[in-house]
Amino acid sequence: MKFYKFAPVGLALLLAGLSTGCNKLKARDQLNKGVIAFRNAQFAQSVEHFQQAVSLDPSLITARLYLATAYAQQYVPGGESADNIKIGDQAIKAYEDVLQIDPKNTNALGSIAQIYYEMKDFDKAKQYQLQLMKLQPDNPDPYYWIGVLNWIPCAKRQMELRQKLNLTVPKNPANPDTLPPLPKKAREELAQQNEALVDEGIKSLEKAIELKPNDGNAYSYLNLMYRQKADLEPTEEARQADLKKADELTQKALALMKAAAAKAKPSAS
Repeated sequence: MKFYKFAPVGLALLLAGLSTGCNKLKARDQLNKGVIAFRNAQFAQSVEHFQQAVSLDPSLITARLYLATAYAQQYVPGGESADNIKIGDQAIKAYEDVLQIDPKNTNALGSIAQIYYEMKDFDKAKQYQLQLMKLQPDNPDPYYWIGVLNWIPCAKRQMELRQKLNLTVPKNPANPDTLPPLPKKAREELAQQNEALVDEGIKSLEKAIELKPNDGNAYSYLNLMYRQKADLEPTEEARQADLKKADELTQKALALMKAAAAKAKPSAS
């Protein structure tokens, strides 16, 4: 029988290779156990398995994604408790770890954007939606979300200004959208803050509709954006044109939502 002698360095490399291969197998085993726990909604238990999988094989990106998603499943949107914020931060950090390996991972980018939105950190949510938009220019979702994320601060500033000026009562009580126009100075100040966001939001929502013509939600937010635009117009004629456009978009949104509901309704047997 012939025995082979290994040089010390060669033997060390061989053992290291065997150890690495063994760790990868163990990592796969932990990943599989984590997936089973995840599918059974045992998220805390699944986190432990995914953490071990990542520790055994840091390059196993599937384990990293599952780990981040398991954290995200435990986060309660909008919850302000310290524990809830901590689990949200852990989810974001885990998704960021995925991006360190795969900077173009759209799953991670979209998930981080969603968590920041749920944490009401709208600026950071927008940053990640913009990154997603660059990677997926034909995906309507990031365009829709840019519209939503732009509308939120615009609507907040608009309402705060109207409350300050006591201009929140509709001219026509039967139509809550018939708010009186803003005074010239207030309108100009609001335009300095909101105009760029409103214009970007309208363009983004129009692009979302171009890519997904039957999206009732996109039409709804486009309607809201045109109502924001109306408050920035220098003339009453332009203001009324925006409000008319908003009304048309509202009717389109309602029609699409009604059609979608009818389609989703199970037919009587």
